[in-house]
Amino acid sequence: MNVKATLSPDDLARACADAMWKEDDASSGLGMEILEVRPGEATLTMTVAPQMVNGQRIAHGGFIFTLADSAFAFACNSRNERAVAAHCQISFIRPAKLGDRLVAVAREISRSGRSGIYDVRVTAGDEVIAEFRGHSRTVVGTWLPERQLEQ
Repeated sequence: MNVKATLSPDDLARACADAMWKEDDASSGLGMEILEVRPGEATLTMTVAPQMVNGQRIAHGGFIFTLADSAFAFACNSRNERAVAAHCQISFIRPAKLGDRLVAVAREISRSGRSGIYDVRVTAGDEVIAEFRGHSRTVVGTWLPERQLEQ
C-alpha cells in the first residue's frame, strides 16, 4: 500500500514562503530576510540602509511600511491560498535610524471565508517602531501545485 503523507502545516507555510520569495524582488531587493514562517505568522528583518533615510536622517516611513507589509504578505499566504492586501494602516511610534535592524512580526488575528486580519509589530531591539494592521483577501490560485503537497 502506498500511503502519501501530506506536508505539516509548518512545512506547508515554509514551502509557500519559499515559492513567494522566488518572485518577490521588492523584499529581497531591500535586503529583507525571512526569519520564521508558520501558519498565519511570519517574521522578517531588514536593516535600515543609507538610501532608506529621509531628510530628517531617520528611516523613511515607506520603508518601514514595506517591511511590515511584506511580513503581512508572508503570514496571510502561509496556507497555500493566494492572498492580497485589501486595506492596510500603520501607526509610527518611534523613529528608526540608519543601521537599525528592524524586525517585523506578523500574526493572524482572524480569518473567515476569504478575509483575514493581521497585526504586525515592527521593532528595533526592544523599542517598538510601528504597529501595522492589514486586511487580506484570498484570490484565485495556490502557491504549490497539489503534487508538491505530497512527500
